[in-house]
Amino acid sequence: MLLDTASLYYRAYFGVPDSLRSPQGEPVNAVRGLLDFISRLVQDHGPDELVACTDADWRPQWRVDLIPTYKTHRVAEAAVAGEEEVPDTLAPQIPVIEQVLDALGIARVGVPDYEADDVIGTLATRATGPVQIVTGDRDLFQLVDDARAVTVLYPAKGIGAAQTVNDAALLEKYGVRGSSYADLAALRGDASDGLPGVKGIGEKTATQLIQEYGDLAGVRAAAADPASKLTPARRRNLLEAAPYLDVAPTVVQVAKDVPLPAFDPALPREARDPMALESLATRWNLGTSLTRVLEVLTTR
Repeated sequence: MLLDTASLYYRAYFGVPDSLRSPQGEPVNAVRGLLDFISRLVQDHGPDELVACTDADWRPQWRVDLIPTYKTHRVAEAAVAGEEEVPDTLAPQIPVIEQVLDALGIARVGVPDYEADDVIGTLATRATGPVQIVTGDRDLFQLVDDARAVTVLYPAKGIGAAQTVNDAALLEKYGVRGSSYADLAALRGDASDGLPGVKGIGEKTATQLIQEYGDLAGVRAAAADPASKLTPARRRNLLEAAPYLDVAPTVVQVAKDVPLPAFDPALPREARDPMALESLATRWNLGTSLTRVLEVLTTR
């Protein structure tokens, strides 16, 4: 099980009341919410291995160099808010999350110059057994692969009711399998990531083009072929988008060859550092959220 950790603690931060506070009055809703998510996930799905994948760089320069608008709006929003890319009451909770995961013995992996998505992509590609990716980010649908038993747990209605996204689910909703999702995303674009897409091509049209021409390369070949059945406007828009389409796949596709540090993915059966954990529990009022995680780990 691979956790898109930031996606989950953001969900916890905005979904769990900030009335959950430390003895000093600091909000701990993201910390406790993430612990609640982990205990529910382990209880419901019983993974043997679990890795909390993190963003060592949420906006890698190599992606920005290719598409300068990549996540630009998030930088702008942070500038307007006068803060970092995370809300100011969430930022102080992130080091606490890291300390708690480390004390529990849950593997936490981030790599300089890469996003959590890239760590997840690399681990999912290397895995020899079934993989469940837990994320609220549709970008990771590109890793879904029924043949290799790679699925996404997508918590649209909460962790307890997370949708299992496989190739069949993607075909039903988007008309493409996981292997084609990145091509669809490149054509469609994604305003939330600052990806412009191709003018006049939304999700439905992108799906139709991939279904007809196989993949992004096939769509571009059709645009360059005067004998293809593309409408003049669609052909023109695709050809005009050539500079974007030259680089979009590299930006949209998650990296699958990230140089990972050594780590132990095995889900612990007891806390790695009980004394540190007890200190954190007292300092941050982790209460039943931590108790439940420990119970699930020791009784599974």
